[in-house]
Amino acid sequence: MLDRRTVIATLLAKRPGDLLVVPGLGSTTWDLASLGDDDRNFYIWGAMGGAAMMGLGLALARPDKRVAVITGDGEMLMGLGSLGTIGLQRPKNLAIVVFDNGRYGETGMQESHTARAVDLNAVARGCGIETILDVTDATQLRGLASRLLAFDNLFFARVRIAADDPPRVLPMRDGVELKQRFRRAIGAER
Repeated sequence: MLDRRTVIATLLAKRPGDLLVVPGLGSTTWDLASLGDDDRNFYIWGAMGGAAMMGLGLALARPDKRVAVITGDGEMLMGLGSLGTIGLQRPKNLAIVVFDNGRYGETGMQESHTARAVDLNAVARGCGIETILDVTDATQLRGLASRLLAFDNLFFARVRIAADDPPRVLPMRDGVELKQRFRRAIGAER
């Protein structure tokens, strides 16, 4: 299984200027913050299950930008219905990347539904998302990182990561400031 911090670093090592990132609540936010802060990151404190829908809204509102939702299996399970709406809308500038460790990391590392029965790739496919990637090794990870550089079609990727708990790196928590700096970064506000 892949190391979560290695995965995030690999995915965003050559981050293009037009790539906006919406991390899910908890671990993927800390993973993204571990790379250093970036005004193009939109952290959604206290919105469990909302990352994919936030990403969809951004992708539809800003077709000139690429949007990557990078979330965990627990957060994706909470917002599972979002995949149906995303599958219907099919924005070409949206990528959904799920770090799947089969655990609910924020509540004590209990097994999540993906550890036993739920196949997120099958769910995404059943919701009409045609391009599905299953990333389980370093070669596939490098392929996903390359795809993030210049994608022009909706895709869903499940990245199998180890169930670990690296040190937390917390970004700012001021929601108003996060919103304003993100709006400035995308040219929606001066």
